Amino acid sequence: MKKQKFTYEKSGVSISAADKFVKFISNISTKNKGKKKFTNIGGFGSISSLPSNYKNPKIVACTDGVGTKVEIANILKKYNTIGIDLVAMSVNDLIVQGAKPLLFLDYISINKIDLKKLKSIIKGIVKGCKISDCELVGGETAEMPGTYERGKFDIAGFAVGVVDKKKILEKKNIKKKNLILAIPSNGIHSNGYSLVRYILDKKKINLKKNKYLKKELIKPTKIYVKEILNLVNRKLINGCANITGGGLGDNIKRIIPEGLVANIHLNKIKTQKIFSWLKKNGVEENEMLRTFNCGVGFCLIINSKNLNKVKKYFNKKYKPYIIGEITTGKKKIKFNEKIIWS
Repeated sequence: MKKQKFTYEKSGVSISAADKFVKFISNISTKNKGKKKFTNIGGFGSISSLPSNYKNPKIVACTDGVGTKVEIANILKKYNTIGIDLVAMSVNDLIVQGAKPLLFLDYISINKIDLKKLKSIIKGIVKGCKISDCELVGGETAEMPGTYERGKFDIAGFAVGVVDKKKILEKKNIKKKNLILAIPSNGIHSNGYSLVRYILDKKKINLKKNKYLKKELIKPTKIYVKEILNLVNRKLINGCANITGGGLGDNIKRIIPEGLVANIHLNKIKTQKIFSWLKKNGVEENEMLRTFNCGVGFCLIINSKNLNKVKKYFNKKYKPYIIGEITTGKKKIKFNEKIIWS
């Protein structure tokens, strides 16, 4: 009887394909470094130096994914933007503390290595890192047959940033009579997609044939790094919040000190067509506020005298506008009026 030979390849895992992908990442990272030499990818760990221009540097670390937005990418077979989403979800959290993103690592788990798909995802990650002015220093790609169905995958990101102790955006900086500003989002960003997909399923909407949704649902998350760090370096903001899962309420509450209240005037929010579409398709207002950003991707809390100075650092599409003010009280957040859906 002929003896059976077992290999990793036969079990569904291709080491040679993984090696090719690592080589591709190393090459693309080197090309995007300009004059800097970068040789960490392919090793066991990345070694990086802390910037020398910080008197008392503090490290800030974040991790996140893009949730079931990966399923939208799979349906549309468009993978070059979710890498931007992945970077955005972590670096937009870093800047809430006033930190400058330094390093980024990714984790991709997939049923079977598909070089074309993975290369497209990585190109998006590299683009997100470039927008954020941080370095892609490594990551992990796990081929997991039997865990994921054919064609399925997931991605996660990990970011490290640095902030000088004196520039950390702390709750104590927020005072009564401060203004609350909304910075527009670029659509849904990367939250609430399980609900979006549920609606598509129940309404029997063919995403591939719906030109509006096809374009809207794959839009990448806006990265706010450049604008926010400009404000931090010029001491123009007292606090800020990244509006992700949990919406306006849950995210703004996290930065409000005891004894103060964020009074939000919902009728001031400039909504976008996609959120009106969601509401018209059966999502009630309270659920909209809890699940989606409703057109507000990021919030700033500032002294009123700095309003015009703050606005100068944003282009027309993402120009901040007033949606509330800080008052005294116990609730931490209070919603007034109702959203006017566009």
